[in-house]
Amino acid sequence: MLLCPGAATSRWLGFGAGVVDTLGVRLISVDRPGLGASTPAPGRTFADFAEDVRQLLDLRGLARPAVVGNSQGAPFALACAVAGAAAALAVVSGADEVAAPEFAGALPTELRGLVDTTAADPVGAERIFARFDAEAMWDMVTRGSPEVDRAVYLDPGFAAAYRRALREGFAQGAAGYARDTVLAMGRWPFDLAAITVPVDVWYGGQDASHSPDNGATLAARIPGAVRHLVPEAGGALLWTHAEPILRTLIGRPPS
Repeated sequence: MLLCPGAATSRWLGFGAGVVDTLGVRLISVDRPGLGASTPAPGRTFADFAEDVRQLLDLRGLARPAVVGNSQGAPFALACAVAGAAAALAVVSGADEVAAPEFAGALPTELRGLVDTTAADPVGAERIFARFDAEAMWDMVTRGSPEVDRAVYLDPGFAAAYRRALREGFAQGAAGYARDTVLAMGRWPFDLAAITVPVDVWYGGQDASHSPDNGATLAARIPGAVRHLVPEAGGALLWTHAEPILRTLIGRPPS
């Protein structure tokens, strides 16, 4: 199983360690270019990432994996599915395509401004996002999260692991995160209707930051996708509900 981790985090954070062991899952997580230990690739695209994954699978002699895309890793996971590099896919608290016209009137003012800036001046937007560092990301996530998520993020064990992943994510500077964000916040240059593998879309009902409609529109755009809404959960769904997410993904017959 391949994990496309969330914004600015390195491959070390992972998820559901006990569940992974219990289910016999081999979880592989990769740093996107410029994050963690991965070589920077200025100007990279979603297609470039999908090709990177293809090469990784070939070099390691790995079968086509099930893929999990969390938060800002979600559109990169979807790009892998479109490119045929995934056997099945779980989008968990995925960053939605906020630049899609369906959401034009549904975004908060600040986010709408960032989306408009990214569309009009992607280079300038990348410079704005490059001002972030590990501490700024930690503050943004913890201060902007509902209490159900803060209880997860501020748990001492999780906080230590998450902050380590952020420090590693920004170890080479903020360019990797900035490029990810411009790609995720712009229009996605791939056709979700071309996905032919099983897809599950997971959102917490208390999650107000990843998708304007908790993935309803996203799931409707992917043929055969199944949407799971967990009313009491927030954006930390990958850690609070790792077992049902993994069991469901494992049970999907590959296409």
